Amino acid sequence: MKYHYFEDVWTVFWRDWVVLKRRMTKFILSRMVAPMLYLVAFGWGLGRSIQVDSGTYLDFIVPGILALNSMNISFNSITPVHAERIYHKSLEEYIIAPIWPDAFVIGKVAAAVLRALISSAIIVILALLFGAHFTMTPLFFCVLVLNCIIFAEIGFLAAMKINTYEEMAQVNTYILLPMSFLCGTFFSTQALPSLVRLVIEVLPLTHTSYLLRGLGSGAEVSYLSLLVLLIYAFIGLVWGSRSFRKLTE
Repeated sequence: MKYHYFEDVWTVFWRDWVVLKRRMTKFILSRMVAPMLYLVAFGWGLGRSIQVDSGTYLDFIVPGILALNSMNISFNSITPVHAERIYHKSLEEYIIAPIWPDAFVIGKVAAAVLRALISSAIIVILALLFGAHFTMTPLFFCVLVLNCIIFAEIGFLAAMKINTYEEMAQVNTYILLPMSFLCGTFFSTQALPSLVRLVIEVLPLTHTSYLLRGLGSGAEVSYLSLLVLLIYAFIGLVWGSRSFRKLTE
């Protein structure tokens, strides 16, 4: 069978885009709530009494909020695939469709990345209005996209492997929630005990926080962190693709 790769990916992506476009206003308004609370509480509130080496705490925390938000939005944007597979049984439409199997994975991940980037743009605008100072370079944007891809792939993999809604919710509780607070988003990992820091620095969100904060402040960054993110993204794509292909066999 001859696959039209780009057309197949675009078809999957376009379906999600049409749904998002119809709900764009609600999506944008709902995505403003959490960043506003973070910026008020940590920027104006707690941030005024804290000084860090790179400047104000607000400047320090904005890259962490971007990393955290892009993780949550990209992951949660994929979770409807779980309901399609387990409850609605609508995933069979893609399984029996004459499309390239990987197109479904790539299209869904791309749609999740788009949602996360829109949400991230909202945070950038709010952060600038709150008086934050950071520099957005092409590499800064690439790191943000990579982070979105990684957690969208993790969400897709969870949607393929987990069989109940309760277990799906536990991924947020036991994986995403600890990373949200420990992976250098709100404080430097140097403050953690050595053994804990060793574990934390293996996780992708830690490397995203390091890179975004360094690039945003104009400091030198470790390109080893960028390599780690690329490896995570590649493994996630391969693993997610294999999981979906098993459904088509």
